[in-house]
Amino acid sequence: MAHEEKRPWEFSLSLPWELIEEILSRVPPESLLRFKTVSKQWNALFRDKTFINNHKMTFRFILATKSKIYSVSIDPKIVVRELTLDIPGLESHEIPKKLVDCDKLLLCDMEKGVVLWNPWLRHSTWIDQGSNHTRMESYGIGYNNKGSYKIFAFCDRKENHTQRFLTVHDSASDAWKDREPIDNSQGKQIVHNIYTKISGVSLNGNLYLVTYFETTDLVYHLIEINSSSESVVKFCDLPCGTSNFLKDAFVLRVFEGDRFSLLKQCHATKKIEIWVSKYKINNNLDRDVEWIKFMEVSSPNLPDLVDGFDSQPSYFIEDKRLVVCSCNETGRAWIYVFGENKLISKTQIDSVVDLWPSHWTFIPSLVPVPRAQREEPAELQV
Repeated sequence: MAHEEKRPWEFSLSLPWELIEEILSRVPPESLLRFKTVSKQWNALFRDKTFINNHKMTFRFILATKSKIYSVSIDPKIVVRELTLDIPGLESHEIPKKLVDCDKLLLCDMEKGVVLWNPWLRHSTWIDQGSNHTRMESYGIGYNNKGSYKIFAFCDRKENHTQRFLTVHDSASDAWKDREPIDNSQGKQIVHNIYTKISGVSLNGNLYLVTYFETTDLVYHLIEINSSSESVVKFCDLPCGTSNFLKDAFVLRVFEGDRFSLLKQCHATKKIEIWVSKYKINNNLDRDVEWIKFMEVSSPNLPDLVDGFDSQPSYFIEDKRLVVCSCNETGRAWIYVFGENKLISKTQIDSVVDLWPSHWTFIPSLVPVPRAQREEPAELQV
């Protein structure tokens, strides 16, 4: 009598849970998606940040040169691997002009459109920029209360290259909608501030941008783009939010899933400060955000984290460590690890041949990329 073949997870019923975790940490991420329905325990494991961070294929930075894209794993050692966008019909040599970190997904600005990408799952979706748009620059993704996502970008109209405007792509309609970000008496200043965006994050469905305006000094604050109403308003001031140098670092990240963190480095002194919001960011509460200092590093020979092309550093915070990626004065990419208010280690990434690579932080996740409803353009079909 033939025995019924067992499914892979049925063998796990008699194994210790620690061994199951170890086995699953070696399974390719795209395969883990299929196992989410095995049990509530497995599904909870795949949502556990510790499990994702300890997965053997996890990486935390992405580098892009003129010809290639790379992932950079940090623990237990630095490993660099080449990535592909996996878009059917897209020229294999086409490299994004810009990447935007958007809460576990990435936006890639291409020559004729935008790619929504989860490089950990190797999922991606092509979104055409539309026949009326040129010079599109994505700023981020938001999610509205109906469950659809929106891409916010600035671009030119083909008939008027002197006027930049905000355009929004809604996944529900799979179409771009043009609008001007003037929603209150501060509208003109807000428009200018968005153009001077330094960094940004997606949190609670909304988009938050670090911007500045010039008075005697440079004054930095956060702008919020609400995904449901598409309104653009000043959200809050930033700690130590004035500067005399455009080369100062001001980089915003999401901290512990529901708060902000801000990296600031003074170009003159090289001192590094990490600030975090004291409380969870709640869209329905008062916007007077309280900031507390999480870390300060001030010692001789600290690296300049803003490179020669004024590119801001990429970073993440984990287990009381600050891990930063930036280029030095020669254009080589380095990984710096800070902890206990000092520089612990620095490592040059020799695998990336080209100088001055662009770099971004990446949060690995099992979030699948939503599929566009509209068919891809003919030149992108296989």
